[in-house]
Amino acid sequence: MIHTTHRGVQYRGGEVEEVEDVIVRETTFRILLNGEQVAAQVATEEQLRELGAGFVINEGLADSVESVAVKGNVILVKAPRNCGAKAETESSGGISYRCGVKHVRSDLRITPGEVIEVTASIFSEDWQQTGALHCSVLYFDGKLFAKSCDVGRHNTVDKVVGAAVLAGIDRSRCVLGCTGRQPSGMVKKAANAGIPILVSRAASTDQGIATAAAAGVTLICFSRNDRFTVYTHPERVTDLQA
Repeated sequence: MIHTTHRGVQYRGGEVEEVEDVIVRETTFRILLNGEQVAAQVATEEQLRELGAGFVINEGLADSVESVAVKGNVILVKAPRNCGAKAETESSGGISYRCGVKHVRSDLRITPGEVIEVTASIFSEDWQQTGALHCSVLYFDGKLFAKSCDVGRHNTVDKVVGAAVLAGIDRSRCVLGCTGRQPSGMVKKAANAGIPILVSRAASTDQGIATAAAAGVTLICFSRNDRFTVYTHPERVTDLQA
């Protein structure tokens, strides 16, 4: 269950009443790579295999995943590890590794209409109910492939990328959309996953933009309703002549 209910006392316009609100559940899960703990993530209790697979790929710890199993609150990932960097806490509040950032190569293109479509699909009924969730979507060859809602925006990206990893699809043909802001650590996840286009409803930071520029990622932010801003590699978005 992604949520539960909790009673409270609500004040509104001078009126007071008892309410029962829908509240998000959060749990701590340990991710082990080849038996070694690489993260302890606060997350919702869904798509846990995807979380494990996506985390090791997005953080650059491995280039492929052999298997993922879940035992209680432990996610067991087997993969050929290629980075021995130590964990650190990044601005998103998640765990990150200084394993470098891969360069994305893809001839994928997207229209302004498709950017707007991706943005619209990031909407979540669970978010509307609780107000406490981030959401990410992954499009593959123009169609919605995966969607995730979680208490952490970094988790949502790991989960949708993990779905692609487990399904074995070509991530260079994917577009990632998410609700959260895009500092360098978040942009790095898209780059290490080999995803060429990243759409966010929120803002980036200067280092997020710099990371996207260097990694070959088209970074699109402030995507809301019928507007968006492209910060890097605008050649992947058609009809952008000002």
